Amino acid sequence: MIETIISRPELLWFVIGLVLFLLELVIPGFFIFFFGLGAWFTALVCLIGNPGINLQIIIFAITSVLSLVALRKIIQKKFFDGKNSLSEDVEDEFTGKEALATTGFGPEKNGKVEFKGTSWKAESASEINEGQTVIVLKKENFTLKVKPK
Repeated sequence: MIETIISRPELLWFVIGLVLFLLELVIPGFFIFFFGLGAWFTALVCLIGNPGINLQIIIFAITSVLSLVALRKIIQKKFFDGKNSLSEDVEDEFTGKEALATTGFGPEKNGKVEFKGTSWKAESASEINEGQTVIVLKKENFTLKVKPK
C-alpha cells in the first residue's frame, strides 16, 4: 500500500493534506490548515496532469502561502472572532440582569443569589442582605459578581 501511495503523487499529496488537517485539530493557531489546502490543491494538479516533483513542491508552496495570506483573516474573523463567540453570548445573558440574594454576604464572605430560578454562588464588593435585589456585573465560571441595586 505504501508503494502505491509513493508511486502515485496525487495520493501522496492527498494523504499529506489529510495529515495536516488532522494536525490542525491538535495544534492550536489555525496555521497548518492552509498547508493542508496547498497539499490537496497539489494532489488535484497531479490528478489532472503529471508535473515533476520540483513543480509539485512549487505548487504546494505557492498555494499554501497564497491561501494563508488571502484566507486566514477572513476565516478567523468568520469563525473565531471574539464578538461571535459563545462565551460573549452567554455573558450577555447575565450582565446587567437582576438577581435575588438568598443569603447575606459581602467583600469577605461569599453568598448565594437566585437568578432565573437557579441558585448561584455570588461575590460582591459591597454588603448584601438576604432578600436584597442585586445587579449581576459579570459571570466568572459558576460565580456571579454582583452589586446592590
